[in-house]
Amino acid sequence: MNTKMTTGHFRTYHHKERFNLESGESLPDLRIGYHTYGKFTPGKNNVIWVCHAFTANSDVFDWWKGLFGSNCFYNPEEYFIVCANKIGSCYGSTGPLSVNPDTGDAWYHTFPEITIRDLVNAHEILRKHLGIEKIHTVIGGSTGGHQSLEWSIMNPDIHDHLICIANHAKASPWSIAISQSQRLAIEADQSWKESVPEAGKRGLAAARSIALLSYRNYRTYLETQSETTDEKIADFRAMSYQTYQGEKLVKRFNAFSYMRLLNALDSHNIGRNREGIEKVLASIRSKTLVIGIASDLLFPVQEQLYLTEFIPGATYSGIESLYGHDGFLIETEKIASAIERFYSR
Repeated sequence: MNTKMTTGHFRTYHHKERFNLESGESLPDLRIGYHTYGKFTPGKNNVIWVCHAFTANSDVFDWWKGLFGSNCFYNPEEYFIVCANKIGSCYGSTGPLSVNPDTGDAWYHTFPEITIRDLVNAHEILRKHLGIEKIHTVIGGSTGGHQSLEWSIMNPDIHDHLICIANHAKASPWSIAISQSQRLAIEADQSWKESVPEAGKRGLAAARSIALLSYRNYRTYLETQSETTDEKIADFRAMSYQTYQGEKLVKRFNAFSYMRLLNALDSHNIGRNREGIEKVLASIRSKTLVIGIASDLLFPVQEQLYLTEFIPGATYSGIESLYGHDGFLIETEKIASAIERFYSR
């Protein structure tokens, strides 16, 4: 690996071997899109690996500004930063709109089911390709936290530090119910049955609107979407905001990837085919920081406190935020302070 890589470089790694999935299905080959920033130190001991959340991409400097970037806590002058687009998504890695080499056509509805463990196995392939033997810190929020946690279990010797933000050990009935409501919205779109890139777009907009309610909370909307007059009987700000957010996602994402990643989110259970969640958490060897957002409705802080209780020596830091679950993307100054305290210990 060239230690003089340019900052913010996007690459695609083509893994030409069959990629076996947890479901028993497989992909004939695998493409992994990823960004790197900065360069290795001589001992390659400065690697920060970011696992991104649900509909994000590998350009962490774009979506986690304040925490990652020049003059930020994780800066390319000090660290070699890696973020890979997870498989099943639509930002450079193999997903439902990719061509199935066995048929010559896009996968669409035939793209196999994937799990959080499959996403992590793809990270492992890329790690080996990059020649990285040790990772200073693996970090992720929300489903990025799921991947970070799972990776620290699947390969406990490579991460010196684990930082999980606003995530949990197992998908809860509450989070699965929210996912199912989004699936129902997409399936209600008659175009979803088609095998074209635009299929299910109206349903996808509705699904995003549902999701956003779990990413924020009552107080968020009260503060940001309240009316300035008492005279309105229609066309409320909250209505246009939900419509805008749905349309915004449709412009950059597709319903096929959204559905597969929803299913992967619901698959998260670190205890599956193992000796139970608490024993699995006890096996983690990384120095661990767990961060919870006090106003998080999707993954409440009780789930982060549970992680902290059973991961040996784990540290918990609670963050106050107006923005609920999305606070992990917005409260970067508070998160950076928590990480700095954690490292100083």
